[in-house]
Amino acid sequence: MTENTPGGSAASEGAPEKGAETASKKTPEHSGVDLARVALRAAKEQARARGDAAQQKKQARRGGLRSGARADGRDPMALGAAINRLLTERGWETPAAVGGVMGRWPQIVGEDLAKHCVPQKYDEDERVLTVQCDSTAWATQLRLLAPQVVARLNQDLGHGTVRLIKVQGPHGPARRFGPLRAPGSTGPGDTYG
Repeated sequence: MTENTPGGSAASEGAPEKGAETASKKTPEHSGVDLARVALRAAKEQARARGDAAQQKKQARRGGLRSGARADGRDPMALGAAINRLLTERGWETPAAVGGVMGRWPQIVGEDLAKHCVPQKYDEDERVLTVQCDSTAWATQLRLLAPQVVARLNQDLGHGTVRLIKVQGPHGPARRFGPLRAPGSTGPGDTYG
């Protein structure tokens, strides 16, 4: 069966079309060397997988993994490096840094202020450091110095670590109800039994 093409020539079914010729030119057939390389690569990967499986079985029979001559993740590490790794993995860098500041409080705020004002806690979500003072005069002094102390803390810990210092005055003595108390009484909640 023959067809007439717009150019007037006849094309037979058995002859290759022009588009098929260009498609075969774009994707060249693999030569014998290329096929051998592909087969060799696949064989090496299969052998490596079989070797890894055999190695795991052997280690399981011996009682688990053992450290070899080269360094890997199972080797012992220095205590400081282990602690730093733990802090990083758990996201405890900021609380640990603030804890260090509480230990160095006298160097940061000065000896006089440190004798009368003690850091109590740090709220990581609010970024607020709570400080307890032993008198109202020192509480007032710390409230006046709070912007400078916050700037010094952020300089030491990183920008934005402490947003606010919450100053607490001294606590009064325990409140007693009534002029008379029975010995050993726990107060107004004490009952007879």
